[in-house]
Amino acid sequence: MNNTTLKKSSILVKEFLEKNNVHKKEFAKMIGVTLSYVYNLIDENVPFSTRSTTLERIATVMGINPEEFIEYQIPSEVISFEKNLLNLKDLIKENNLTALEFIKKFEAKKRLEMVDILRGAHPIGIDFDELKKIGNILNMSTDEVFEMWKTEFIQYLKKGKFNADKNKELLDRILECAHKAVTTVYGSQ
Repeated sequence: MNNTTLKKSSILVKEFLEKNNVHKKEFAKMIGVTLSYVYNLIDENVPFSTRSTTLERIATVMGINPEEFIEYQIPSEVISFEKNLLNLKDLIKENNLTALEFIKKFEAKKRLEMVDILRGAHPIGIDFDELKKIGNILNMSTDEVFEMWKTEFIQYLKKGKFNADKNKELLDRILECAHKAVTTVYGSQ
C-alpha cells in the first residue's frame, strides 16, 4: 500500500466529516471503533483499514460504495440485500435523507445497529415497535410498516425451517391475528 492510497482514503473521510459537521467521536460510535482510531486514521498514523466490516460501515455512513476505498476487498461473508432492505434504502431517498441523516435520527446507542442494517449485515428484525420507529422517521403508515414486518417475519420463519406453503393456513391466521393486534395498538393509517 502506498502513501497516495492511504492519503486518498483518509482525506475522503476527513472531508466528509468536515463537510457534514460530524464530530469524530460520533463517527467512531457509528462505525464501531474507538475515537483514537478515527483520529489516527485521519492523521494517517495508522494504515487505512482493510477490514471489510469497518470499510463497509464507513462507506454506509458516508453514503458511498465501499469499493470507492482502494483498500476494500469483497468480503467472504454473505451480505443480504433482501427486498425490505432495498425498500428501506428507497424510502430513505424518497424522504430526501442521506444515510447519515437517517442514522442520526436514532439515539446514539442504536446508530451502529442501523449502519449494519443498511449495509445488509444484520436483518431489519421483527420487533414491530422498532420497525414503527423506522416507519415514523420515513413517514410510513402503520399498514406499510406491517407489510415490512410481515416480510421480515416470514423470512425469519423460513430461516427456522418453517414451510410457508405447507403451513399456509396457519401462517395466514397468524398474520391475520397480528394485523388485528397491530391496528388495535397502533391504529390503521
